Amino acid sequence: MPKVTANDLVERFNLEVLAGEDGVYRAITTSDISRPGIEMAGFFTYYPAKRLQLFGRTELSFFQQLSDEEKSERMEKLCTYDTPGIIISRGLTAPPELIESAEKTGVPIMRADVTTTRLSSQLTNFLEAQLAKATAVHGVLVDIYGIGVLLTGASGVGKSETALDLVRRGHRLVADDSVEIRQQHGDTLVGRPPELIQHLLEIRGLGIIDVMTLFGAGAVRPFKRIALTIHLELWDENKAYDRLGIEEAKMQIIDTEIPKYTIPVRPGRNLAVIVEVAAMNFRLKRMGINTAQQFSDRLTDVIEDGDREEF
Repeated sequence: MPKVTANDLVERFNLEVLAGEDGVYRAITTSDISRPGIEMAGFFTYYPAKRLQLFGRTELSFFQQLSDEEKSERMEKLCTYDTPGIIISRGLTAPPELIESAEKTGVPIMRADVTTTRLSSQLTNFLEAQLAKATAVHGVLVDIYGIGVLLTGASGVGKSETALDLVRRGHRLVADDSVEIRQQHGDTLVGRPPELIQHLLEIRGLGIIDVMTLFGAGAVRPFKRIALTIHLELWDENKAYDRLGIEEAKMQIIDTEIPKYTIPVRPGRNLAVIVEVAAMNFRLKRMGINTAQQFSDRLTDVIEDGDREEF
């Protein structure tokens, strides 16, 4: 499972640690951020202790109106052993009661100079990206006319060679051989290469080549949303392949289903052109133009007109 700690936030957002340094390696398990305004008023029945707590000017201004006894009580309830961290925005001063309670339970108290709303947005986006469900797929990811196309298939079927031809035609390589995929924002799949093999492409008989060095920085991308998968397989004479394209197959990655095309491979077929056209046709479908369905409708009309003429 992906893991994020308060120390990751300190390094990523240049936060200042005010107290609870021993707890900076506590795991943050959710991307939800809590602003404990109602807890400052004394209502802790549904206190989300496992969330990152964010203090802004509103919470601290209200806190200053409490009595000394209430201040200590609220901070003790706020700083639990499950709390991954508390962040104070706008560079505001941390109440001494908060520092004291945090030191007892080891809750890291951090401070940022950013406004509360902006900080909340930045933290949420970062945590959603880091805590998203992830997997790795054997394949090649290419950006074709803005469409993220994942090429899959057995080893040696021609995925890397097809990707190389696509790069030569002006498209961009994202990852070869292994694609790390994260599911973000519900059902969005984002693929990126492992750091070790970024920008590299393996061609049998030639070896490993650096696409960015050979073709320039415009030939690669660090990541891309996956919209379509194309499975390459050796031609099977006994298998009936789709010739109209009306029925659309699906491939499930993590919890998301994406359209899947199966393209048979045999000598004489230009895979790069076929994959390129498949991406363009997929783009047309998203714009509401389905050529296969239009042909099927015209064919049905012709058949129905013929039946009426017989009568």
